[in-house]
Amino acid sequence: MTGTKRLLALMFSGAFVVTSLSAHPSADAQPAPQTARQALLEMFFSKTPGTFEKHLPQATRSVLRQSGAASGSSMFSGFSAFTSQLSARGQQLQTYEAGPILVLVEDPQARSKFEITVERDDLRGDEDEIELGFHSSKDSETQTAGAKFRFNLTMKQEAGTWRLNEISVTIGASLTDPEFLKAMTAKMMPRSAGVASGESLATAPSALTAMSAANEPAAVGGIRTLNTAEVSYAATFPAAGFTCTLSDLGGMGSGGGPTEHQAMLIDPRLASGRKNGYIFALSGCDGTPASRYNISAVPADSSSGTRAFCSDESGVIRFYADGKASSCLTAGKPLQ
Repeated sequence: MTGTKRLLALMFSGAFVVTSLSAHPSADAQPAPQTARQALLEMFFSKTPGTFEKHLPQATRSVLRQSGAASGSSMFSGFSAFTSQLSARGQQLQTYEAGPILVLVEDPQARSKFEITVERDDLRGDEDEIELGFHSSKDSETQTAGAKFRFNLTMKQEAGTWRLNEISVTIGASLTDPEFLKAMTAKMMPRSAGVASGESLATAPSALTAMSAANEPAAVGGIRTLNTAEVSYAATFPAAGFTCTLSDLGGMGSGGGPTEHQAMLIDPRLASGRKNGYIFALSGCDGTPASRYNISAVPADSSSGTRAFCSDESGVIRFYADGKASSCLTAGKPLQ
């Protein structure tokens, strides 16, 4: 081989080695660090035992161990059980690590959809504040009735892991929101039309009628609160599933920590079954763990309201004009 040929051969072999090295990244390359949002999804939806507890602050984990509370495999793995229950009922759950939607639950048979959206995600160093919103729809029509629910979660880095450090919940309604105004005036419109056509002023909407119209959005809000509480309860106590005892969801201000019969998820008035002129009840918890439930809210008397409201594990809220729970549960129309 001449000197020129030998030089070309060496150059070619060297180029091949360089190309081969560049085509195969180093085995020591590290994956991208987990984001707070990814940690949140892993915390609530991973099927790996102990994952929920992994994303709790160390101080919280220590207290739970000292108090003898249930471990992550039983007390904190509930969302995995919950997602399995959704699949068993034909509901489809998807999670997203980026974009405006965090969790999407669809029920093709009921034509309903429930979304957990990311309203705000503010990352500041080792702290990330994430604000979540909740949206429910049926046949592409919103089911919020003007109510807005927000979960504000603060994630903090601790020992290289994102941990859920703080939770706050806000519930509100804009008095100028078209949905809220529609719900407020739903009972007043027919009678007002009667006055315009000559009906006596004595039968026009009175203060009691206005109060009745105001109670209905509150009843709808109560049902939404109970739907959220049932999901949290089934997640925390997967062996029990859903509950049909209102007091199990209550216990606020009673001291101690959450238990199966004192979950501290709803306020005392709602836990008593009577609030804002409506009587609330739970039923239909079949199986162990219970994978189904029904919620009903009926007027306490004729001055409190006229329509009954109800819901179930689908999260869709329905109503019936006769004010009876049985009618709503069997033939209720989706709230619009």
